[in-house]
Amino acid sequence: MPLITVEAGKMPDDVRIKLMKKLTEVSSEITGIPEASFWVFVKELGPDSTMIGGKTMTEMLKEREGN
Repeated sequence: MPLITVEAGKMPDDVRIKLMKKLTEVSSEITGIPEASFWVFVKELGPDSTMIGGKTMTEMLKEREGN
């Protein structure tokens, strides 16, 4: 069972589903493993679940907009 994991920002349902389908198709094409064997997980990260240098992405974006 090949496993593909993607961590990304939030995305619309249709975009996330298209991404998972394409990852499955291309991975199957390249490896020769049947598409039915692939598991794809997308972990969506929001701006409040990401921190750099002690500031959430929300805080950083607000600071950037204020400049």
